[in-house]
Amino acid sequence: MPRIAPLILAIAASLAVGAALPGFFAKMRGSPPPEAGSQQAESAPGPVPDQTIRLSPGQIDAARIGVVKAGPGVLKRQITVPAAIKTDPDHLARVAAKVSGVVAEMRKKLGDEAAKNETVAVIDSREVADAKSEYLAAVANFDLQSQLFQREKGLFEKKITAEQMFLKARATFTEAKLRVDLARGKLAALDLSESEIVGLANQPFSRLREKELRAPIKGRIIERLANLGQPVTPESQIYVLADLSEVEAELAVPVANLASVRVGQPVTLKGPDGRAFEGKVSVVNAMVTPETRTGHVIASLKNPGFALHPGVLLNAEIALEQSPAKVLVPRAAVQLIHNEPTVFVRTKDGFEKRVVELGDGDEKSLEVVKGLSPGEAIAVENSFVLKAEAGKGEIPEE
Repeated sequence: MPRIAPLILAIAASLAVGAALPGFFAKMRGSPPPEAGSQQAESAPGPVPDQTIRLSPGQIDAARIGVVKAGPGVLKRQITVPAAIKTDPDHLARVAAKVSGVVAEMRKKLGDEAAKNETVAVIDSREVADAKSEYLAAVANFDLQSQLFQREKGLFEKKITAEQMFLKARATFTEAKLRVDLARGKLAALDLSESEIVGLANQPFSRLREKELRAPIKGRIIERLANLGQPVTPESQIYVLADLSEVEAELAVPVANLASVRVGQPVTLKGPDGRAFEGKVSVVNAMVTPETRTGHVIASLKNPGFALHPGVLLNAEIALEQSPAKVLVPRAAVQLIHNEPTVFVRTKDGFEKRVVELGDGDEKSLEVVKGLSPGEAIAVENSFVLKAEAGKGEIPEE
């Protein structure tokens, strides 16, 4: 028993020394003990991850990543409604016969262009022949009475003839002049131009029955309503012309949005070939179409190249409200990463992933109120490639 007690004391002393050795050697190496070191490693923050996605210009081109500069713009609140193209009534004209007769010539076909005052048809008319003959006879009589009046005037001034003869010659001359004016007025009522009336004296006798119909505006023949040899009356229509450089669009606006539509608001139509056509609201009808419960709105548009054809059905975008924004970016430029809106800013080494704060937006753009400055270039096209590349660095290693 006396031998066992010293043995127990020796074992306890050796265990105490063994427990103290790691700390002692750790101090000798300048590092903390194992237990303290493991706790410090767990509590110390890790390195800040690099927000730059490094890509060479060649890699950016290969990935087809499009870049635009952020800058000021205008946010639009707009609606899309059905639109039907039609001719503008202010650019539509009808060519009427204006006399009774028979169609002698039809000089234009459907779809042909006509210049203003160009002859498009000819009517053979007895009424026109009588009016022209009456005018020519009145002019001939006027010339004769003018000569007789000048002769009588000279004789009267020389005291050769009596005053009664002079007054009679003057009355006859005045009557002849009145007949010329009446005959000229009748030709003008038949829509003969001043140049046509002046040239009647040199017109062949065979053409006295002809009445030329001229285009009142420059435009395209959209309707041909008569044929050769067809009898016509003054009310008969021969052609319909339309100047298609400007057209109208009938817009079917829902009643819920009708109160927001105003005259002068911008309207954009996309043509069948993808071209955009700009116009403005010109009429907001107070009546609502009972069948469709939509408001009747008309927009006026320029039609370069005559790309918009009357009768075509398209969609129209009406800009109801507009508000300025200091920094505006396309919607395609914003990616949602960890539920945070993020853009990729172009740098000399590639792109920087940057979290931004968004404001208002419309169908195409978003306002950035914080995190992006005007003039900074950001990725737009194929920005999802950068989102995928950024996600690779967030996968933990085993």
